[in-house]
Amino acid sequence: MKRLIAILILAAAAAGCASTRLSDAEQLAMYREHAGESVKDFHYFGSLNGWTPLGDRALAVWTRPSQAYLLELMGPCAGLDFALGISVTNQMGMVSTHFDQVIVHDSNSAIHIPCRIQEIRPLDVKGLRQAQSELRKAEAVQRQE
Repeated sequence: MKRLIAILILAAAAAGCASTRLSDAEQLAMYREHAGESVKDFHYFGSLNGWTPLGDRALAVWTRPSQAYLLELMGPCAGLDFALGISVTNQMGMVSTHFDQVIVHDSNSAIHIPCRIQEIRPLDVKGLRQAQSELRKAEAVQRQE
């Protein structure tokens, strides 16, 4: 974990960036680093506590403040990076791979194209938050230099 963070910080510094803001690919790599083994499904309690787009083929969804899942999609999901909101289909409170979908809600379009879920991996939320905190600290140090 610390090795990945160090690599990301060094890459940002080497590029001469004034910030350690991660690209979608770098952010997805961080989430993958903190994801467990693939599972077939997860309990869905009717609403999401939050979500984070990770490019156009993945996102993290929070079912509770301390419980989240990395969802990898079967293909590109149009508008995911700029969506105002999303919904997730489910069957009797379970979201399943290869069956359920993420639906992007966009105010610019009445058409909502579903994006099928290919893989679900539970996230180590505590570890992810710690890694994000370390990046913010590194960014603060970099600004002071």
